[in-house]
Amino acid sequence: MFTRAQLALIAIIVVGGIAVLASYVHGYVTHPHIGWDIWGGVPESLRPLYTISMIGAAAGFFPFTLFILLRIDPGRYQFGPGLGYRVFLILYALVLGGSVAWMPLTYRTLEAPSIAVWTAILGALTLVACGSIGLLVGLLKVEQPRSVRWYRLAFVGCLLFCWQTVVLDAIVWTYYFPV
Repeated sequence: MFTRAQLALIAIIVVGGIAVLASYVHGYVTHPHIGWDIWGGVPESLRPLYTISMIGAAAGFFPFTLFILLRIDPGRYQFGPGLGYRVFLILYALVLGGSVAWMPLTYRTLEAPSIAVWTAILGALTLVACGSIGLLVGLLKVEQPRSVRWYRLAFVGCLLFCWQTVVLDAIVWTYYFPV
């Protein structure tokens, strides 16, 4: 049986995940003229790395999320002083909330660039990056995982997710994006 914290986390993941996918689809459908401009200035030579990394990050999301949901005892987990399992609700909300905002803001800045929108993009990507790093730290805080194999798979999945969200999105993409 799931605890209230686990049920809340499932709700955040389901609602947030649908919202992220919807923001991508909506942007693509309503802005077909933008096409490849969404890459910003990322060189074509790096785009295959992004494609592979996106697949790895998406695939990695599932093992670490399932580990957090199914392999961590919410009643015993401690992220830090006064921070228990519910910290995962905040971390997933940061990741998913920032991800939902990113594409609409990017389409907006491609159509009408402004410092305010660019700042909002940087803020959204920073939230995602901080949430991703927090999830990785959260996994590192697990004491005596019930299943070492699942833990390793979750950790590698989270590393792949962090590589995409922290390095490629928040650093590389913003570096090349023509502001």
